Amino acid sequence: MKAELELAVRYYETDQMGIVHHSNYIRYFECGRSDMMKKYGLPIEVIEQEGVMLPVVSVEARYRTPAKMGDTLRIVSAISKVPMAKLVVDTEIYNQNGELLCTGKVVLGFIDAVTRHPVRCPQKLAELIGSNITE
Repeated sequence: MKAELELAVRYYETDQMGIVHHSNYIRYFECGRSDMMKKYGLPIEVIEQEGVMLPVVSVEARYRTPAKMGDTLRIVSAISKVPMAKLVVDTEIYNQNGELLCTGKVVLGFIDAVTRHPVRCPQKLAELIGSNITE
C-alpha cells in the first residue's frame, strides 16, 4: 500500500537561513500517512469514530539533505505488512529535483477509544491493507 503527496515548504517551517527545521519532518510523515489513508477510503478519523485510536509508539527519521524555502516536497508513504498489534508506516521525502531528503518510520498502536487498552488492528483496516500490498 503506497501513496504520494506533494506539499510546498511553508515559511513558518524554516529558520532564518530558509532551512526546514528538523521537527517538521515528523509533521510531514503525518501528512503523508493521513493522506494515504484518505486516498484508500479509510481516513484515520473514521477508524477513531468506530472506537479505535492509533497512538504513535515510535518515530525514526534519517536526515540526508535539508529541505529549503521554496521547495516542493514529494512525500511517499508505504505500508508493507498487514498489522496485528501495530501499524508500521515507512516514509521517504524528496524535493522537486528528486533528491532524497529524509527517510523515516512511524509505528502506531491500536487502543480502544473508551478503555484506552491495547486492541488488535480493526478488521476493516487489516483487509484494506492486505488487499493493497504490492510486492
